[in-house]
Amino acid sequence: MNDIDKYISGFPANVQETLQLLRQTIMNAAPDAAEVLSYQMPAYKQKGILVYFACHKNHVGFYPTAVAIEAFKSEIEAYNWSKGTVQFPLDKPLPVELITKIVKFKVQQNSSKHKK
Repeated sequence: MNDIDKYISGFPANVQETLQLLRQTIMNAAPDAAEVLSYQMPAYKQKGILVYFACHKNHVGFYPTAVAIEAFKSEIEAYNWSKGTVQFPLDKPLPVELITKIVKFKVQQNSSKHKK
């Protein structure tokens, strides 16, 4: 069992399903990303950090950095969000398509930055 498995296993079964779906969505969007635990949160790295996530009482915090939040501002308006995070309520379906777009944006951004 790796660190991400341990992190997810610490939550109730219904929340674990949501976290596993989020994890799989991130990995599908960034298949070359490395899974790590950073700041005690699951994180995904590919030429730098792509995204983090953390489970809270009523939501999953998704941390794609300020650049991604700015780029997707109009699409995250339905959620609570701030400069570097968006909150996905645990009682609603995860926006898999939006998460996929954000992660792919971050992969592209990190690759561009890395080439310079």
